[in-house]
Amino acid sequence: MRTIRVNLDKNSYDIIFDNTLDELRKFMSNYKKVVLVTDQNVDKHYGQLFTSAITAKLVLPSGESTKSQESLFWLYDQFINLGVTRDDLIVAFGGGVIGDLTGYASATFMRGVPYIQVPTTLLAQVDSSVGGKTAIDMPQAKNIVGAFYQPKAVFINTNLLATLPKRVYNDGMAEVIKYGVIRDIELFNMLGQKDLDHEEIVYRCCDIKRLIVERDQFDTGERMLLNFGHTLGHVVEQFYNYKRYTHGEAVAIGMYTMAKIGVQMGITSPGTPELIKAMLSKYKLPHHFTINPNIALNIFSLDKKSQGDMINIIIPKAIGQSTIMKVNKIALFQYLKNL
Repeated sequence: MRTIRVNLDKNSYDIIFDNTLDELRKFMSNYKKVVLVTDQNVDKHYGQLFTSAITAKLVLPSGESTKSQESLFWLYDQFINLGVTRDDLIVAFGGGVIGDLTGYASATFMRGVPYIQVPTTLLAQVDSSVGGKTAIDMPQAKNIVGAFYQPKAVFINTNLLATLPKRVYNDGMAEVIKYGVIRDIELFNMLGQKDLDHEEIVYRCCDIKRLIVERDQFDTGERMLLNFGHTLGHVVEQFYNYKRYTHGEAVAIGMYTMAKIGVQMGITSPGTPELIKAMLSKYKLPHHFTINPNIALNIFSLDKKSQGDMINIIIPKAIGQSTIMKVNKIALFQYLKNL
């Protein structure tokens, strides 16, 4: 069993790699009341794993549309009916949607109830379960309502990845590729191998995120690097009302596009976009998308990285190296037109 300590003073916690689930069950036994939140897909495969260890199980529909204010208020109602207090524990058992939604519900119910993340998708294990970002979507923008609220622990069981549909697995590989591009060329090269060590891949991604979050917990500086591909990716997701592309697929499009823009700007080494494209193709991830730049500009205006006429974007210099750039939104609009 391996553990990564996320050092955030009073908000510190462990990321525990526990394929037996024994450590997770021990952790839950410390609380009188344990409420597990999951979705229908996860419940179908793993819903009986914790029957004896929990007080109640709340099952939501699967998919991005669940990350909504309607689901949030439904959870509040259930917490009230169950008598949840700040001495109890909420368990987010699922992918990024369940993790984000449950985390935000925990952050805001009674001004903060303890919760843990038990991610079941590759994307959630390598990214969204770590770092304390919680949120719901609104019709106008993705993740526009949220809070920084750290879990008490993150329990990662890579055996849970075995039942993932191929598209959902590849969705998570987009975030893994992201880590390789922004910080870890060895990780990027590992992804080209035939047989992957999933625990090692997840461990490396979590350790990269741990280091960045420790230095910038509230996303005001270095942590923005983790948004590589996301600014444009959120545009793609929203344009199709979160129905055509998964989050990872949209991020894949965003990464390739921003690398192409980086070449235009003279920051990204020529050939880098092609390396990213080849890796995306290996995992059946898209790279090209056509959108009216005027629509993109309107969506950019609601992005959390937007500051007046400027917006922060992440540009790769080369595989394993990246930088944060503050650019004028009109200039970004022009770069998109030139692609």
